[in-house]
Amino acid sequence: MRGVGTVLSLVILATVVATFARRWRIPAPSLLVVAGLAVALLPGTPQIQISPEVIGLVVLPPLLYASAEDMSWRELRAVWKPVGILAVGLVLASAAAVAAVASLVTPLPWPMAFVLGAVLASTDPVAVTALGRRLALPPKVQVMVQAESLFNDATSLVLFRVAVSVAVASAAANWGAAGGEFMLLAGGGTVIGAALAGVVTLIRRRTEDPVLETVIALVTPYAAYVLAEAAHTSGVTSVVVAGVVLGGRGDRLTNARIRLQLHAVYGTVVFLLESVVFSLIGLALPAQVRALSDGDRTWPLYALAVAGTLIAVRLLWVAPLSAVVQRRGGIQRMNWRVPMVLTWAGTRGVVPLAAALSIPVTTAHGAALSQRPLVLVLTTSVVVVTLVVQGFTLAPVVRRSGIALEPDRTEREEAAARCSLAGAGIRRLDELAALEVAPDVVLDRLRRALNARLDAARDRLTDTNGGVPAESADLVYRQLRRDLIEVETAELQRLYDEHAISDTTRRRLQRSLDLEEARLADV
Repeated sequence: MRGVGTVLSLVILATVVATFARRWRIPAPSLLVVAGLAVALLPGTPQIQISPEVIGLVVLPPLLYASAEDMSWRELRAVWKPVGILAVGLVLASAAAVAAVASLVTPLPWPMAFVLGAVLASTDPVAVTALGRRLALPPKVQVMVQAESLFNDATSLVLFRVAVSVAVASAAANWGAAGGEFMLLAGGGTVIGAALAGVVTLIRRRTEDPVLETVIALVTPYAAYVLAEAAHTSGVTSVVVAGVVLGGRGDRLTNARIRLQLHAVYGTVVFLLESVVFSLIGLALPAQVRALSDGDRTWPLYALAVAGTLIAVRLLWVAPLSAVVQRRGGIQRMNWRVPMVLTWAGTRGVVPLAAALSIPVTTAHGAALSQRPLVLVLTTSVVVVTLVVQGFTLAPVVRRSGIALEPDRTEREEAAARCSLAGAGIRRLDELAALEVAPDVVLDRLRRALNARLDAARDRLTDTNGGVPAESADLVYRQLRRDLIEVETAELQRLYDEHAISDTTRRRLQRSLDLEEARLADV
């Protein structure tokens, strides 16, 4: 009962802190970590023990899936080469650099330093997505940061398994076997995630039950993770692939009412899980520090050295890569603001913590694994440093870089898209009027609504209600309006396919059309 009360108290605390973070317009993960750390330091606070199974199986799959679903498939195809280089090359470089620095400045023997490097080598998709959600980054930059954090886990997981085998069994690193294991983890996870996405697509196309659709959406990430882990492949990769595939098809699998319900349910689940997990990171650190030996009391200096190494290696890796990409794109004068933003967005979070917690307690001979507590403390403290320091300063860095999208540009893009949608609806009305399939009074009523929306869009005014008349509409009006919504949805997809609008604008306008269609069904 005490454990249940602790969990409920944690949920309440996390929800309150996250709510204030949104109101104050500051990064929720950063404030949640600080709040968790402050609560853990209060006298009488129960010691929190985080289970790696809870983090890996309960928390990670839905958060990874939500991050992958938000990713634009079009932008991902445009940046897959640099993302691949970062997901493999930067992870290897970061692991090697951290291992070297840790073996020099900390008491860690080189096998455990290698474990620490493998744990911290990859950026965290949950933290990156949560921090970048309110930043107006250009689509390609946003997708590059998010995609790197989603796809680099297979590389770090292989490194982690090799490092743990060296530390636990005192065996030599078998890099040939590691290469084959990487292909098994990444390739197997990709196949399982894609296959599951195909099965889920077939099921969702054949049902219109909102409850069943919601259950399927909630179960999908767990199914992808469990199936992949049972096949000894990467559960993280499987969840990410399933999320990317289904996210690109979500608008075509269900109707407006179900999409709105899924958005509300999944938004609530993600909010609660993110709030709890980032609070746990802060709560766990004091207890881990108390488990250290007296010789490890200089751990804050070790943590700063490791965090600084990660940032430096990332900058040294990202800057040349960005220069090559810009030169191939025809840009003669190099823009160093993008590498700086990409570097500062590389935070660590839930995935490294879960990996560190899964380090075995004993070696293959039954002896206690040396320096495991220090690895846990350094991992958690580096996560806290990146979330707090980089999290609180990421928005100012983006503003100073000048690469953030101006609000006027976003409004103009959305207004132009609304003009196109209203124009497509008016053209459809002209076709219906020529066929004389509806009374003129109904067509005039629809035309007035569309013209009003067109005028509002031209004035760059936003109206997410879609201009639906306030008075009760008859059956003919609702049927014709649904027909027009289908035409506008097709026009919206055409604008996106022709690169006239961004994925963010497409999702916003699709939600506006869904809201209008759902209201028509309630009339």
